Amino acid sequence: MSAKLDQLTAQLKLALGDKIIKLVVALDEITIECKAEDYFNACTKLRDHAELKFEQLMDLCGVDYSQYAMDGADTMGAEDNQREGARYAVVLHLLSVSLNQRVRLKVFAQDDDFPVLPTLVDVWPAANWYEREAFDLYGLMFENHPDLRRILTDYGFVGHPFRKDFPMIGNVEMRYDPEQQRVIYQPVSIDMRNNVPRIIRKEGAHS
Repeated sequence: MSAKLDQLTAQLKLALGDKIIKLVVALDEITIECKAEDYFNACTKLRDHAELKFEQLMDLCGVDYSQYAMDGADTMGAEDNQREGARYAVVLHLLSVSLNQRVRLKVFAQDDDFPVLPTLVDVWPAANWYEREAFDLYGLMFENHPDLRRILTDYGFVGHPFRKDFPMIGNVEMRYDPEQQRVIYQPVSIDMRNNVPRIIRKEGAHS
């Protein structure tokens, strides 16, 4: 690990203390994890601390870990290789322009049935549309968000398409009805099909 990463790791631990429940350094990048109840305060500290100054939110996205294999497990194995714990997480990528350093922050929503975290709009205004995207695609809720509505799918869309259990063909389809002279929604009429390509190899051929 480089001296710069060593220094940033030390400053993160000093500034956030026990708010950090996990810190990983890989591929010259630092990823920290905090609890949901510490999320807002940790982000404020990351922005305001003199040795951190992460004044820019570069990205915020949702993650569905429901089919994510445990570290070191065979990803082609049985279901008991799947990870345990909360299903939905939010991942932030932060940049300090003034100090030329980056960090990744991960936090898990505690309730899988109603995943909710505080909004970061008051910390980084850029979080507004990012959080709307995470809501639209994953169903993640952000408490006190000023305008939490869909941003990529249309207003009549059913479900959240980036969830691992969302059907590939969706739940409804939209079409124009000439009799009603308007756009309508109806159950999907596409037949389920196998989208995995079939590979035929000659006997004795080497891959």
